[in-house]
Amino acid sequence: MIAQYPPMGWNSWDCYGAAVTEDIVKQNADYMAKHLKDYGWEYVVVDIQWYQPTASTHEYEPFAPLCMDEYGRLIPAENRFPSAAGGAGFKPLADYVHSLGLKFGIHIMRGMPRMAAHQKLPILNCDKNCGQVANPNSICAWNPDMYGLKCHMPEAQAYYDSIFQLYAQWGVDFVKCDDIAREYPHCQKEIEVISTACRNCGRDIVLSLSPGAAPVEQAEHLKTWANMWRITDDFWDRWDLLKAMFERAEKWCIHAGPGHWPDADMLPLGALRQCEDPNEWTHFTQEEQRTMMTLWCMMRSPLMIGAEMVKNDEFTLGLLTNGPLLEIEKTTWCAHPLYTTDEASAWVAPRKDGKGVYVALFNLSDKKRKLTLDAAEAGLTGIKSATELWSGKKSKKLAASLNAHDAAVWFVQEA
Repeated sequence: MIAQYPPMGWNSWDCYGAAVTEDIVKQNADYMAKHLKDYGWEYVVVDIQWYQPTASTHEYEPFAPLCMDEYGRLIPAENRFPSAAGGAGFKPLADYVHSLGLKFGIHIMRGMPRMAAHQKLPILNCDKNCGQVANPNSICAWNPDMYGLKCHMPEAQAYYDSIFQLYAQWGVDFVKCDDIAREYPHCQKEIEVISTACRNCGRDIVLSLSPGAAPVEQAEHLKTWANMWRITDDFWDRWDLLKAMFERAEKWCIHAGPGHWPDADMLPLGALRQCEDPNEWTHFTQEEQRTMMTLWCMMRSPLMIGAEMVKNDEFTLGLLTNGPLLEIEKTTWCAHPLYTTDEASAWVAPRKDGKGVYVALFNLSDKKRKLTLDAAEAGLTGIKSATELWSGKKSKKLAASLNAHDAAVWFVQEA
């Protein structure tokens, strides 16, 4: 099964925006292989505009020339990804990532390049050209690179088939398709066409849809056609966005399961926004970072690191290598909140093997508070032992004095 567990990896957007280069991707892959692979981290994902030679920040350059092949398929900009020279595409970089025991991913926008449509480039194995299949009335509101496709036409399927066949040849393991997850109903058919191309390309590729918020009433459609989908717009290092995630997590947690995962977006930890300021660091407090990691694991969201990992400090590395916490992602089911108020929240996540339950308490208030939960409130017959996963402390009670915006999470064995 593709994505039997929530995918875990690194994505270049939070730290480098549209400007990531091959050397940067390799240094982060090297770091992951050395420090994180043993904890389940495996995907290395190149985010948006890898085909744009002059991309240099998080901002997009409208109507910039893009690198394409003769069939209107985007290819890596060789000045940023030198190994792509000679028509090699991303295969050499994917091979490098695979040599480390990791998996390789890319970001795409739905549709085809405007340039391909305007130049009426041919579509591979098709008697119509890009200009005939592009829909010039379907344009992303925040990035003008692409036209959506006339997905009622079989030639639209042929175009998507051609790009996913190329990705399979490159050795791509993960595709994040953007400008689509929240665009119901007019992109519903396009999701199906993209998914069909992904599934028929001859390679197991995780299909991720962005941005959010995806409509929860479309959960069954998303679960049928994608492996993960965003439940929020871009998530950044702001407490108001993190606090708001509790409501989103409650709505979506019942839809998490093997092969299909609601995605709370990337983890804005460590060194961020490196194009703007190489010294930039997450604005989250350490307490808020613990809360984020705890909630993402309890709801079984995919985990995508946003940091320039080679700059990780001891605290950030500790967040990402807390094995007992990360185990929640693979061992639990039916996670859900017991309650959420403006000041606090409590979640439970039973283990599938019946050997215990995870219980988390979150202080959502702006001051230090003591939070407690008794066994009956947690649905337990009693507490034989409880190990708090951030501190390692053992007790027989679920109680913690938490600073503002902090969290505690226990592995509980019932009495």
